[in-house]
Amino acid sequence: MPILPPEPDCHPANLLELQRPDDEPWWLFYTRSRQEKQLMRRLRDLNVKHYAPQIPHRKRSPAGRVRTTYAPLFNNYVFMCGTEDDRYKAVCTGCIVKYEPINETEQFIADLKQIHNLVNTGAPLTIESRIEPGEPVRIRSGVFSGYEGIVIRRDQETRLLVSVRFMDQGVSVKLEDCQLESIA
Repeated sequence: MPILPPEPDCHPANLLELQRPDDEPWWLFYTRSRQEKQLMRRLRDLNVKHYAPQIPHRKRSPAGRVRTTYAPLFNNYVFMCGTEDDRYKAVCTGCIVKYEPINETEQFIADLKQIHNLVNTGAPLTIESRIEPGEPVRIRSGVFSGYEGIVIRRDQETRLLVSVRFMDQGVSVKLEDCQLESIA
């Protein structure tokens, strides 16, 4: 399977420079798994303003070639700027699980501009989560939905510890941040 060339992550390309907080409302879309690029393609076809930063990932193939793929910086999230009608069109694509309006647009646009500038520098970026080791959490999606436990490690992976308190033993499972919610 060929590796696709990078696609635009912002439509129109100068969206963040043109936007003022009092213009159209912004929306946060939570997409189905691995549907961010599909949603962005459909939004471009509908001429709906959106942004979902992408960063390059370089991996060496078994044959030794270095391949570069472009992955979303924020898995499962796409930001859209538009009217209620634009939001409706986006939801009708079938790529969106849930959405929320963004209320503090001035700060939000400033944050997006900073992220956009960081991505454009080409420096390697790492997502940092607010969920820390030792924090009690509940799993909100997937086969483990409803389980509660404590995050035990935050290196390259998040592991949730479900323990039997009176035995001082337990088991852990690897999960994605988007599956967890803090219950502290």
